[in-house]
Amino acid sequence: MWIKVVSLLARLSLAAVWLVSGALKVADPAQTIIAVRAYQLLPEDLVRPVANTLPFFEIALGLLLLIGLAVRATASVSAVLLLVLIGVIVSVWARGLSIDCGCFGGGGAADVNGWDYAEEILRDVGFLALAVWLIVFPRSPFALGLRSRTPFSVTPQQTMAE
Repeated sequence: MWIKVVSLLARLSLAAVWLVSGALKVADPAQTIIAVRAYQLLPEDLVRPVANTLPFFEIALGLLLLIGLAVRATASVSAVLLLVLIGVIVSVWARGLSIDCGCFGGGGAADVNGWDYAEEILRDVGFLALAVWLIVFPRSPFALGLRSRTPFSVTPQQTMAE
């Protein structure tokens, strides 16, 4: 029973992360472009498409997790995206750039230090742990997906003799 409860909490927590992150980026698309450009990883032709697509992709992941459809697949995609984001932050840190990650809005040049990057990586590792949990234990209460919902586990009552 506790596994189902933890799965529900993991599912709702990861959904909240993607929904908040995506919504903050959608609310300020110009800042999201600045944030993506600050990483200095993409050619200029790809900065806008990535900045305009990523928030809606995050929102889609959040909605799927929130309603409990394809939880294992969504958690797998979430894990891959989180690994990419962790790798990008490590890359920025290793190249000595000083930027705000823009993970939850904002982004661009900023006065940050190694501890700031370490905190972002640790935070994303925590989110990655939620995704891995859901890959292993995708079933949880209130999920709509056939393979994501918990079976009704009502214990039959013994019939009473009259």
